[in-house]
Amino acid sequence: MHKFTAGEIADLETATQLSVAGRHPEEAFGFVNPPVYHGSTVLFPTVQDMAERTNRYGYGRRGSPTMTAVQEAVGALEGGVGVVLCPSGLSAVSTALLSVLKAGDHLLVTDSAYDPIRTFCDNVLTRFGVEVTYYDPLIGADIAALFQPNTRAVFTETPGSLTFEVQDIPAIAEAAHARDILVLLDNTWATPLYFPAHARGVDLSISSGTKYFCGHSDILFGTVSANARAWRALSKTHGDTGLCVGPDDAYLALRGLRTLKVRLEAHQKSALELARWLETRPEVSRVLHPALESHPGHAIWKRDFLGSSGLFSIVLKPVPQKAVAAFLDHLKLFGLGYSWGGFESLALPFKATPYRTATQWQPEGPTIRLQIGLEDVSDLRADLEEGLVRLNAAAQ
Repeated sequence: MHKFTAGEIADLETATQLSVAGRHPEEAFGFVNPPVYHGSTVLFPTVQDMAERTNRYGYGRRGSPTMTAVQEAVGALEGGVGVVLCPSGLSAVSTALLSVLKAGDHLLVTDSAYDPIRTFCDNVLTRFGVEVTYYDPLIGADIAALFQPNTRAVFTETPGSLTFEVQDIPAIAEAAHARDILVLLDNTWATPLYFPAHARGVDLSISSGTKYFCGHSDILFGTVSANARAWRALSKTHGDTGLCVGPDDAYLALRGLRTLKVRLEAHQKSALELARWLETRPEVSRVLHPALESHPGHAIWKRDFLGSSGLFSIVLKPVPQKAVAAFLDHLKLFGLGYSWGGFESLALPFKATPYRTATQWQPEGPTIRLQIGLEDVSDLRADLEEGLVRLNAAAQ
């Protein structure tokens, strides 16, 4: 097999990048996959080698061939300067934020950010002297009016992973960069395959690899990709805070990445089919899926995104809580659980109203987030249809 350089990999199509990036059979006795290196201590041949750090690796926390393979694979997709690996999606967000903020700085955070991120901002960043302001996710270029002399960064998420507002990232980035402000994006929903974050102006692109990167609901994992402007601070913060991922998790993430494109295409196809079907159901008031023409953010999604994933929400028409429970409690294929991006379908009733502060989220009925897995779409539709029959009966 030809040994590809980073430049050659960058010129390949996405599916090929996912197949070859991070593969070095010439270094692994011809084996296709890199070995899983379990180890903390790395030995140096001599005192001089240790002093001059001539080894490629110096300590297990700072990297191994297994971790390097994942970084190369993610880096090929992201198109940034460097990638760090974190033990969860939330730790990837916190690491990215800590790399750009210090006491006295001001941070702008989209009001659609999911609750654990808000908790970190409100309970940790503020304790260390960072001022946090939440903003309307639909603000676009008008975000410039919220900039303060000490504004250091803008945190974005498009679409919001519960309420699915689509942010105008290029407009936000242009306004921010004009004031030397960094832009961070939680890009978990679209992945770099369907939203090229750095090309859209993002300085730090964050993914919860727990979701689509892994794809099998068996690890917790996160990544942050940085452009040239943000890489040095990100790399130093990651190292200084002692973050690392276990070798088995790194290997499983790499294995998941190999099939990311074909899995995401399947998620997208089934989710769109079910979303369009749910739009026709009399029990459903709205379907929150950016790829639908009915979605308020569809025009921006069509302009900036290359595809969609398997996650969307529905707003039901007003029914009592017992009807929602009747709908969800006896679903056979949709499990009730947090997270998403795995092979299995999930349903999650949620209430975003209590924690929104910059905008009002007042849905006309109960809200449910659906993760569409890799099951046959006809079986999933039948499961939901039976649930809606139960909902109607309980609503009487």
